[in-house]
Amino acid sequence: MSEKDGLTVHNDRPLNAETPAHLLDDDITPYSRLFVRANGLVPQSALDKDASDWTLTIDGEVENELSLTIDDLKSDFEHVTLALVLECGGNGRAFFQPGASGNQWTVGAVGCPQWTGVRLRDVLEKAGVKSSAVYTGHYGNDVDISGDPDKVVISRGVPIEKAMEPEALIAWAMNGEDIPALHGFPIRLVIPGYPGSVSQKYLTRIWIRDKEHDGPKMGGYSYRMPKYPVAPGTEVPEEDMEVLTVMPVKSIITAPATGAEVTQGQAVEVRGHAWAGDGDVKAMHVSLDFGQTWQEATLESAPNKYAWQRWRAEVTPPEQGYYEVWARATDMNDVTQPAVTPGWNPRGYGNNMIHRIALFAS
Repeated sequence: MSEKDGLTVHNDRPLNAETPAHLLDDDITPYSRLFVRANGLVPQSALDKDASDWTLTIDGEVENELSLTIDDLKSDFEHVTLALVLECGGNGRAFFQPGASGNQWTVGAVGCPQWTGVRLRDVLEKAGVKSSAVYTGHYGNDVDISGDPDKVVISRGVPIEKAMEPEALIAWAMNGEDIPALHGFPIRLVIPGYPGSVSQKYLTRIWIRDKEHDGPKMGGYSYRMPKYPVAPGTEVPEEDMEVLTVMPVKSIITAPATGAEVTQGQAVEVRGHAWAGDGDVKAMHVSLDFGQTWQEATLESAPNKYAWQRWRAEVTPPEQGYYEVWARATDMNDVTQPAVTPGWNPRGYGNNMIHRIALFAS
């Protein structure tokens, strides 16, 4: 963590830390400012940066089981570099009332590094995915906090259609360097648009299933939402929960930092990023009067699908006093961020309420 810049630590075993919004202003999130979400301990091979014995197994509902070294991945498949948003499914959990269990993320369990690797689709096609394939199951070699080497820390997956999207990567580099130990060295999945938990770190195996994957943290209440709207605090039966898949449209304000002092009557640039689990964002708006009126912000195009998009606007506090800047994004399906948490759920997933910052005008 010594190389991380100003992150807020929620838990140190396993390590979980988020980035304050004003430190997420970079278009490409650097290592020092990328949140950390761990379910287990970093394996020793990652700490040693030793990939000499690493293999990736592709098995299950395939015609040809594969065992690939990193050299095989680099030599046998086309290399791809994409900027892709990675976001924890529980980002925003701190704002649910009553509170939901888990790390109390505010808005900073998100980032958009640049990833280099190969398309997951290309590897699966080489293995020959059978028509019976329904889901993937992902495995890594991170270590359970109990120290039990045989206990699987987390094994999640995605529908085979999602795995076949061209932006789903098996990555070995982040921002042009080997993936750091905290983020999955030597290889990891990056499957954008879904909760970050499906983007398995320390990747060793992809098991192609003929049903929805049922590995650790696929069942119960883990990364699952009620099938129907529930009142806050409701005890929802497990059988009424379903897997969280597509993440909602979202945005953050990265400048100025909340609490900034500004001058009345003078325009202030506010800016940030917007993204959506279905792809691109269509529009961005800001308000300086608690959502009574809205003005459109300038929204840049994404460099590729599933990258976040830069937005900018100018606001002018008309007199001295306290103001809040509210920001909301609208996706290509005309879905807009809500002003409040979008319905309660037991584990506090999928909160895309609008981000707001304070300004003091003098």
